[in-house]
Amino acid sequence: MKLHIGIDDTDSAKGGCTTYIAALLVDRFSKQRIQFTDYPNIIRLNPNIPFKTRGNAAVALRVRIPDAAYEFVRETVIRTVEENCRLGDEGTDPAVVLLRGSPTSPIKQLSREALTDIVPARKAIRVIKQSNASAVCYGSALGLVGALSALGQTLNGDYTFELIAYREPHSRGKPRLVDQDSVVEMDRMTTPETFNNYDSDNRRVLITPHGPDPVLLGLRGENPVAVVRAFRLLRIREPVERWVIFRTNHGTDAHFEGSTFNQRMTINRPIKLSGIVLERPERISGGHIFFKLRRKRGAVLCAAFEPTGKFKEVVSKLIPGDEVVVFGAVRRHEGKPLLTINLEKLIVGRLSDEVTIENPKCSRCGKRMKSAGRGQGYRCERCKFVALNASKQFLKKRRIIRPGLYLPDRKAHRHLTKPLSRYGLEKRRWNREPPSGIWHRP
Repeated sequence: MKLHIGIDDTDSAKGGCTTYIAALLVDRFSKQRIQFTDYPNIIRLNPNIPFKTRGNAAVALRVRIPDAAYEFVRETVIRTVEENCRLGDEGTDPAVVLLRGSPTSPIKQLSREALTDIVPARKAIRVIKQSNASAVCYGSALGLVGALSALGQTLNGDYTFELIAYREPHSRGKPRLVDQDSVVEMDRMTTPETFNNYDSDNRRVLITPHGPDPVLLGLRGENPVAVVRAFRLLRIREPVERWVIFRTNHGTDAHFEGSTFNQRMTINRPIKLSGIVLERPERISGGHIFFKLRRKRGAVLCAAFEPTGKFKEVVSKLIPGDEVVVFGAVRRHEGKPLLTINLEKLIVGRLSDEVTIENPKCSRCGKRMKSAGRGQGYRCERCKFVALNASKQFLKKRRIIRPGLYLPDRKAHRHLTKPLSRYGLEKRRWNREPPSGIWHRP
């Protein structure tokens, strides 16, 4: 029997981690010689959900079992979730969905919607009933949306891998002891087979989170061999409880792939729009940059925030008439009359000419002249030469930016953001082979 297991919403701001529960189940199932038909999946859903804990991720385990083992597997999953979730913490609504066979069309459709929209729990419940799936939820039913969506996202298009290492219980809540120099060296030796390890512009390690959760580090890469190699290059000065390789939609722009250009703007949804810069960008308190974009249905406001680093400086160099494509999240900001797109990336197309108007230069000494008065030409203050027929000069300025794709500094990337290093490395299909080699410990 093919069995798909979806789990979501087991953590809170105080701790816990849904991928850690998946790692525990990998260990427990492996000891029972249960066959995995895929690496455990981490499925990132709409990153703009306002009530997410951190990265809005759910997990899916896909196994093949004898029919008689179903109740054992079901009980093991439920017990493991109950023992390790943060039930009782604010916003924690754990859920498990089990599906025998293959994901149905309604499940796949719901999972596509969950990448870009806010799906109500009642819709997930209806699809679960239609698909003859089994579900358990605690608190509200909100976790069912992510758990079911994880089942439907089988990652048949582009995907990446992530090796996640976990901490011993006594280390959690303390600073993570991963040597920064070894991260820099690992990044140098493994890029582009791995990505978003280190932000050299800001000298910031990106593989270690900062919260009280059990994750020690996460290494993202193009294949399992690359992330294992990267892991072995690190100098880690605390014990590692366990590690697992996941297959995931990290770094694939999955939340934009299903979007069409110039669609209707809806709050808390990703969007991509083409348009023309309407006004010069404005820098406000805090270093944030705003500009208006003209499109067929009117104007929208676009924002590049201070943490995006060099990206916001690129945005600040736009001028009216520039043709651009913007990608981001639709928000409503206090004090702003228009809906705003919080920019995640920008494609600069045709650039408008930037023209300055200057007084003519003196033909004798080369100094810039000044007006001698209305209808009296220009006079040079240095050599006193007067040019009666001279006129102002229109000079085309050299633009600092060039057409192309621009992304924020790596420290400001969202989990789903496709980094520049991945362009050209996208995968087109999954070979459906089960995990091979060493892909978890224990």
